[in-house]
Amino acid sequence: MNPANPSPVSAVRPAVDAALAEFMEHRRKLMAEIGPELVPVMDALDHMLAGGKRLRPAFCYWGWRGAGGAEIPEIGTAAAALEFLQACALIHDDVIDNSDTRRGRPATHRRLAALHERSGWDGDPAAFGRGAAVLIGDLCLAWCEEMYSASGLGEAALRAGRGPFDMMRTEVMAGQYLDMIEQERGGETVEAALRVMHYKSAKYTVERPLHLGAALAGRHDELAPVFTAYGVPLGVAFQLRDDVLGVFGDPAQTGKPAGDDLREGKRTLVVAETLSRARSGDADRFRTLLGDPALSAESVDWMRALITASGGLAACEQRIDDYTARASAALDTDAIAPEARAALADLIVAATARER
Repeated sequence: MNPANPSPVSAVRPAVDAALAEFMEHRRKLMAEIGPELVPVMDALDHMLAGGKRLRPAFCYWGWRGAGGAEIPEIGTAAAALEFLQACALIHDDVIDNSDTRRGRPATHRRLAALHERSGWDGDPAAFGRGAAVLIGDLCLAWCEEMYSASGLGEAALRAGRGPFDMMRTEVMAGQYLDMIEQERGGETVEAALRVMHYKSAKYTVERPLHLGAALAGRHDELAPVFTAYGVPLGVAFQLRDDVLGVFGDPAQTGKPAGDDLREGKRTLVVAETLSRARSGDADRFRTLLGDPALSAESVDWMRALITASGGLAACEQRIDDYTARASAALDTDAIAPEARAALADLIVAATARER
């Protein structure tokens, strides 16, 4: 895109990055005063916050602008607080899934386990890494609240935003719990996969950040239905694209080993669509392989081939098209400011049209 006309994410990223850097600089000094042992904690957080697409702050910002909010630095700071919530969710998710990597580097619990090993401490490095990561995730959740409250927006605006801000945090935790349950009971239905996606990703990634932006600008009640009609289908499409990439994505692009979602046994819509279409013998073999941490490259290739041959992949791609069409149709309204409406249309592509 022309630098004079930046993408809706890149238009927001500098303010978000600057707000996060300032916040972390002050917290790094505080943590160092508590004890030098906390320096690696801040290093791990810096790594986590440096990556990411900044989608949630972007949706919050454009929700604000769509509601007529002015282009002021305070909204960038309030939106940036959502990156701490995202960091919390990712750190905890990696512990739950026992993931090795995040964005092409060791996951936080692996990073802290390596610190334990290098330091020659007593006890189990893996257990230390998991415990430390849980605490770092909790710290991110606390700092999300702190950064939001200290964003500089007026008290009336912050109170108005409290509803969607609180619901966003509640729903993502509830969605994560539902995801864990489906993993444990071997959920295979499309309905179960969609319910997890609805709460763990769709509402959390798109709908609630938009609601928050509109609420901060004083137009939540008017715009919430519009942003829901746009945000929920787009959020599902975003997660579904992520799930497809989790199976077929290029590790250089995804930052995770090829087929890692299959090794972790994630009960995604890709899996549900495949099992609902595959022949019984193939489905049984797929179930046996799913969740095997030692899954070979050959087995990954066979599972990918079945996902394609069964029609599971095509069904997911069709769903992505259908959901993005619904999101696009929801923007056909004069209730959203024109500049924001154009940005939200571009965000449909940014969220779903990622390369494999």
